[in-house]
Amino acid sequence: MIVTGACDFSSSLSVATSSSSAVSVTAFNVSSLSSNPNIIINSSSTLFRSLSFFLIHHRSSYSRRSLRRLSIHTVHGNKTQFFSHSSPRTPPLFTANSAAQRSGTFVEHLTGITESEEGNSEANDFGDVESARNDIRNVTTRRVETEFEVRELEELPEEWRRSKLAWLCKEVPTHKAVTLVRLLNAQKKWVRQEDATYIAVHCMRIRENETGFRVYRWMTQQNWYRFDFGLATKLADYLGKERKFTKCREVFDDVLNQGRVPSESTFHILVVAYLSSSSVEGCLEEACSVYNRMIQLGGYKPRLSLHNSLFRALVSKQGGVLYDQLKQAEFIFHNVVTTGLEVQKDIYSGLIWLHSCQEEVDKDRINSLREEMKKTGFQESKEVVVSLLRAYAKEGGVEEVERTWLELLDLDCSIPSQAFVYKMEAYSKVSDFAKALEIFREMEKHLGGATVSGYHKIIEVLCKIQQVEFAETLLKEFDKSGKKPLLPSYIEIAKMYFDLGLHEKLEMAFVECLEKCQPSQTIYNIYLDSLVKIGNLEKAGDVFNEMKNNGTINVNARSCNSLLKGYLDSGKQVQAERIYDLMRMKKYEIEPLLMEKLDYILSLKKKEVKKPLSMKLSKEQREVLVGLLLGGLQIESDKEKKSHMIKFEFRENSQAHLILKQHIHDQFREWLHPLSNFQEDIIPFEFYSVPHSYFGFYAEHFWPKGQPEIPKLIHRWLSPHSLAYWYMYSGFKTSSGDIILRLKGSLEGVEKVVKALRAKSMECRVKKKGKVFWIGLQGTNSALFWKLIEPYVLEDLKDHLKPPSESMGSESTQNQKLDSTKPVEEIHHIIH
Repeated sequence: MIVTGACDFSSSLSVATSSSSAVSVTAFNVSSLSSNPNIIINSSSTLFRSLSFFLIHHRSSYSRRSLRRLSIHTVHGNKTQFFSHSSPRTPPLFTANSAAQRSGTFVEHLTGITESEEGNSEANDFGDVESARNDIRNVTTRRVETEFEVRELEELPEEWRRSKLAWLCKEVPTHKAVTLVRLLNAQKKWVRQEDATYIAVHCMRIRENETGFRVYRWMTQQNWYRFDFGLATKLADYLGKERKFTKCREVFDDVLNQGRVPSESTFHILVVAYLSSSSVEGCLEEACSVYNRMIQLGGYKPRLSLHNSLFRALVSKQGGVLYDQLKQAEFIFHNVVTTGLEVQKDIYSGLIWLHSCQEEVDKDRINSLREEMKKTGFQESKEVVVSLLRAYAKEGGVEEVERTWLELLDLDCSIPSQAFVYKMEAYSKVSDFAKALEIFREMEKHLGGATVSGYHKIIEVLCKIQQVEFAETLLKEFDKSGKKPLLPSYIEIAKMYFDLGLHEKLEMAFVECLEKCQPSQTIYNIYLDSLVKIGNLEKAGDVFNEMKNNGTINVNARSCNSLLKGYLDSGKQVQAERIYDLMRMKKYEIEPLLMEKLDYILSLKKKEVKKPLSMKLSKEQREVLVGLLLGGLQIESDKEKKSHMIKFEFRENSQAHLILKQHIHDQFREWLHPLSNFQEDIIPFEFYSVPHSYFGFYAEHFWPKGQPEIPKLIHRWLSPHSLAYWYMYSGFKTSSGDIILRLKGSLEGVEKVVKALRAKSMECRVKKKGKVFWIGLQGTNSALFWKLIEPYVLEDLKDHLKPPSESMGSESTQNQKLDSTKPVEEIHHIIH
């Protein structure tokens, strides 16, 4: 028979999706076969007799053809429903009300709701992705592209083969991954591609799609395997409908690697699967990549629901809006327009908002979008007007802001907190602090209290025009309100004190800041500059050493140049040489005026001033890099693989990553791309190194062929320093005191890591989930691991990552030793 889906003997044997819908092959009905569990579980002979009876009956109905054609239908529950291509579409994804009800969307960002903790609880709720998931029923594919042949059991000439296949169909779904592979390996002598395909199809019939995937993966590793487009397509579709995007992507990539273009349904389902798994890092980027390929490579025209779902995900993404997000949103908008689909109101609103978030606002584009909205008959909503306020405020257009403010009042709706902030920003651009303060008081009256962003903005405005008393009063109000964070306001106050020469007040503000806020390199640098300016070099040296010894704060080029200037101006040549040596070691650039003074001083000792431009990683940097690469750091190479670039990426929702990114940025500062040298405290969660051949060694061992791999010699490079950064970057501790480490690569590579840890007297357990391995250290093993890496863990992360002392000494975990012959095992109670 020729199967255009997973072959099925019953309408009730279908593959369920998370949305209670399923895809099944139901050209005929034999519910009695599926309703009798004895057919499956009694014996292989009973199964074979039942299947043979059914197949003989089926042959007589279709003129005894050796191949059959079955049709794909959509099943809800156990009832088959047939859908024609003229079926009405799913209701539109975007409505005026849906945007306002979704937490974490651009609408709520504008209204200031994201400042509350409640606003973050559902930050990644895509909501109407369900529309795109259900709309797959309307995605039509050419039937001939997804056909694959599965012979009927009764047509097999050998009785022993029929019996063994029936036995395997019963046994395979009952085993876990490792046992399943052993079972199939034991049948290598007689199993052919047709046999393995039949088993994989059987697994899809009974909704065991992961088992079907394992059989498929085993098939691809055999020397007799020939690529089967139909089997790969249907397997990918079924996996995607169950939101198993990792396995679905593997099959999708197999199709591409064969030089074939995946079917439209596979593209659609994979995009929806990524969007449905929004909590997983990187899923949105992958969804955009697959969507772009769907149009550019496949030449397909996606359904409106898919366009809308992806657009909503872009405007709902937490954190700063990047230019790449805007480009992707514009691409989606272009595709909706050019394919003649309906452009809904929220698409216009979201696109205008994305434009208003850019550093350089394209007013012409915003105006053209507004004109298109009017032509379509849409009225500008509150979200659009607030976006306009933001765009005009960035350029200090007070007249435009006031005109837009009146438009907002005319809408007869509640005024969002961000609108007040944008209006204050506009007046701060023209140095009208009185008007800005008036707007702030109006905000308090209107909202029943100022927001965090409101306090930040008004204190910033007052500090810029050096209104000391007003700024101090508002900072006290801010502190008493209990709102956080206070750090940005303390930094503005400290800058103002420094500019006015109020060094005593600056010191008091610095001490208060350390008591109430997270330590910051910026506030330390301002205080260090103050101490140098008043000539208190002894205290400045102590503060500098404190920064240097604290990995969370650390020193940078500004700190070194500031203290070096103080030592050179006061004639302290010995201390100046020490700072100079430190700057050479860290490859910091020395200011030109200081270079001239150093040249004179060192010439007296017949030393030559050497520029710190040698591009070579230090031992510490190499060990840190190994740990980060094990944790998932990426390396991007050019086509010739002569130049390589490291992509430093950190999670926005991780407290450990928030602290670690500042430290890594400082440690690899001289290797970073010029565009990645940002000001302090505004370092993004993603930045790049310069392209360099020096990283070729790491690309060859950790990222061969553009995929993560574990080097063969990893056991030589797993120093305590590397383990510490691996743990800080991609590890975590559980409530029971266990330590979990995340790792990507092959099974052989994971075994090498496990053996290396055992060589350090640490037993561990391993679980695989998708492409990721999780290594767990329990009880005394977690205590040994922590003792090994503790000296290299950043001070501010020790409390966050240190296992509880009571669990570290627990005797109940000492008996959890693993069999050394099984380096990779499942661990159920560590990973939830």
